[in-house]
Amino acid sequence: TTADQGDDHPVMVWFHGGGWNTGSGMSYTADGGPLVKKGVVLVTVNYRLGVFGSLAHPELTAESPQGASGNYGFLDQQAALSWVQDNIRAFGGDPRRVTIFGESAGSWSVNVLVASPLSAGLFHRAIGQSGGRFEPAPHLTEERYKLKSGEQRGLDYTAALGAESLDDLRASSADQLLSIPFRGQEIIDGWVLPDDVRTIFSEGRQNHVPVIVGSNGSEATAFLHPTWPTTLQEYRQHVNAEYGQYAEAFSAAYPVNSVEDIPAVMYGARRDWRFAWPMRAWARATTAAGETKAYLYDFSYIPPHPWSEDLGAYHTAEIPYVFDHLTTSRVSASWYLKERDYQLAQIMSSYWVNFATTGDPNGEGLPKWEPYNLAAEPYLDFGEVVQLSHGLRPIELDFVEEYLASKYGADY
Repeated sequence: TTADQGDDHPVMVWFHGGGWNTGSGMSYTADGGPLVKKGVVLVTVNYRLGVFGSLAHPELTAESPQGASGNYGFLDQQAALSWVQDNIRAFGGDPRRVTIFGESAGSWSVNVLVASPLSAGLFHRAIGQSGGRFEPAPHLTEERYKLKSGEQRGLDYTAALGAESLDDLRASSADQLLSIPFRGQEIIDGWVLPDDVRTIFSEGRQNHVPVIVGSNGSEATAFLHPTWPTTLQEYRQHVNAEYGQYAEAFSAAYPVNSVEDIPAVMYGARRDWRFAWPMRAWARATTAAGETKAYLYDFSYIPPHPWSEDLGAYHTAEIPYVFDHLTTSRVSASWYLKERDYQLAQIMSSYWVNFATTGDPNGEGLPKWEPYNLAAEPYLDFGEVVQLSHGLRPIELDFVEEYLASKYGADY
């Protein structure tokens, strides 16, 4: 979607979510017009998914001049960004001001692209909404952290399909290939990703661009089925089985005093582990590198969804507000939109466009958003009131950090 012809407008490139298995450039973003009216050129991207985007295999590795396989979806994304560099001026865009942004697996993609050396020079700012890859991923040829190698995952898939070779896979139809589940995932292949994302960031080897990163207050309501333990004894047994020697520390971070507390704690733990903690880790690593600024947020606003009491600030809830488009298919006529919804959409989209324009989300009429620092840990709370806060659930997120370090060992 283009702005007025002839001017060098900042460019925003959107990567859709869907777990690297579903979705398209149209997912969640039926109309980018409101963002474009704020002065940006908006690009949406399709990329290979599932087995087509992530299959590693010894024969594919042998064919590759780089000795790598898998990560084809990221190569698609990098090819799209190369296209933007070469062609976006024809659409009124400035190739020197490209911001990549995405939600869920789109945010995972942004995180991987920031880490990948092949992305150098392809973008200048990055926004991650509810997704970071700071746990270990499969390595191409070696089992590490008790994870099968990427090539072994590919061999297992090949065997499940009843194929014996790469030629057999290539002779299969798309429907046949999709008949066997294959979860899309990044591969540490030595080329697209020379190391785990976390290691690249901890050593300051990522592409140094300013970032906006954050998550939502009730991420897990979209994923967990509400079938909880019905007694405190069952719940304690669940916690002991899940966390082992860290069960007591978990219970201290997420206290349960009655059966009524159980759903909120289970939702909260999943939210923090899968979403809030990776975004804090991303902000911390960016800040620690000292090259660029990070802006952390928490979207706690509960949209007026008919099931808002159960969903809260659910996964994907922020997208219509970021795009300033509250009439997408994601926001049906059953929503009870209030003036506050339109105000929040105006505020969020303005921060995002300001950031794409200058690398700083702040602007006239907006609450001050301080860049993240390791001492005060400021973050912007997008709630009923948009305001700066400090220390996003430190007890809970510190527990997640400690537990993951124990889970993966001293070299994690």
